[in-house]
Amino acid sequence: MIKQILNRLPRKPSKSSDNREGGGTSTSSSNASTNSRNSDLASNRYANSSGPPFSGFSSTPNPGLNQGNKISQVLNAKLNGNMVAASFEALPSFRDVPNSEKQNLFIRKLNLCCIVFDFTDPTKNLKEKDIKRQTLLELVDYVSSANGKFSEIVMQEIVKMVSANLFRALTSPPRENKVLEAYDLEEEEPSMDPAWLHLQVVYEFLLRFVASTETDAKMAKRYIDHSFVLRLLDLFDSEDPREREYLKTVLHRIYGKFMVHRPFIRKSINNIFYRFIFETEKHNGIAELLEILGSIINGFALPLKEEHKLFLVRALIPLHKPKCIPMYHQQLSYCITQFVEKDCKLADTVIRGLLKYWPITNSSKEVMFLGELEEVLEATQPAEFQRCMVPLFRQIGRCLSSSHFQVAERALFLWNNDHIENLIKQNRKVILPIIFPSLEKNARNHWNQAVQSLTLNVRKIFSDTDPELFEECLHKFEEDEARENEVKSKREATWKRLEEVAAMKAASNEPVLVSPKITTRKPSC
Repeated sequence: MIKQILNRLPRKPSKSSDNREGGGTSTSSSNASTNSRNSDLASNRYANSSGPPFSGFSSTPNPGLNQGNKISQVLNAKLNGNMVAASFEALPSFRDVPNSEKQNLFIRKLNLCCIVFDFTDPTKNLKEKDIKRQTLLELVDYVSSANGKFSEIVMQEIVKMVSANLFRALTSPPRENKVLEAYDLEEEEPSMDPAWLHLQVVYEFLLRFVASTETDAKMAKRYIDHSFVLRLLDLFDSEDPREREYLKTVLHRIYGKFMVHRPFIRKSINNIFYRFIFETEKHNGIAELLEILGSIINGFALPLKEEHKLFLVRALIPLHKPKCIPMYHQQLSYCITQFVEKDCKLADTVIRGLLKYWPITNSSKEVMFLGELEEVLEATQPAEFQRCMVPLFRQIGRCLSSSHFQVAERALFLWNNDHIENLIKQNRKVILPIIFPSLEKNARNHWNQAVQSLTLNVRKIFSDTDPELFEECLHKFEEDEARENEVKSKREATWKRLEEVAAMKAASNEPVLVSPKITTRKPSC
């Protein structure tokens, strides 16, 4: 079948070397006369196999492009059937052909690289894989040094080659039976794609094409379209961190170059977050997507659009909910802080959002929340601070009295921040009565010496700033403590009296009145 198709191609009948389509491999060096002959042969063959890649160059008609595509499809079919096409050989180097033919050779090399090999078997198609990788490297160099605008047909062929190599079904080890704890995931070795040796060069090629000054965004948007962007975003779930790093850079370049795609990219990332938060809680690329958004948010114009504020409330703040938040918390915290720095009025919204998702039993997650809270408070103005300080310091008070020393210690570190300390001092009449019981109990009874020492420092700050308020809070705490001890003593005396009565009744075999157990009844139908 392959031979029949190849026999239909126009070829020069005079020399035996013409039977080798492409002029042989690129690994061997030859003398000047051989190079000259190969260049002449190439100039005759290439004109019938490809089209003009650059509008800045003189170009020839392209009658053989569709035929070349069919050949690539047949070769792919044969390779997928574990059969290697005998004619898969390297094409000549760009330096071995005249300038007028380089654009044709460029498209032929793109078509050659559309053939995808199986990398799960490292012993299969070694020669062909090496030829393809060398061809990809040549394409990268050629795009980097392009000195003419890319034509529409070249863009089409570039996107076709990139799509054939990158857009694939991601395979990852099943996690359904695993407890999704971020710390377990951090300890796991990331899954490395065996095809990365080729994928890396394809990503580099795409990156340089998008970043090239010769790429016209108005024309390229027809091929790097919404469908292309969506499939690129799907790849962010790759297990391979090297691939996600390249994807992050490529998508950021696309966002910067194609302004028409910006709302769609933000919306699509939004949808990925929704699916992650409310459905799966499984995605490998949340950190990289948040890193891109960090740069995007940093460039938002003021005043912020309502769309951006909704994104903060509906996507970013709920991202605090999943258990695997340690995998992306640093990037998330940066995005959140950027919003508060852009618009200080959002501080109240952010802080109340943090309180809504505040962890109850996860101490390590609580420490992260306290760190993020400090960054947010550092950008918070007094008016917004006053709107949320009561629920905020109720939560901080619970953190201060935590038996986990890291939680209590991290909460006490808030007073090391001058801006936060000043906010607290300005509103001490409200804040100190809320947290004073926790401070006093820590100073007296906390098992950790570092926590006790930090608590004494914070108590001293309040006592030095407002001695009267401090004494008032201390007096109230002692009164509450005495009242609590009195209630506790009465309760213990009551139970002791009941036990004595019960013992007497039991000795005389008299019945003892016992409160009936509370049982839950099934509702009658």
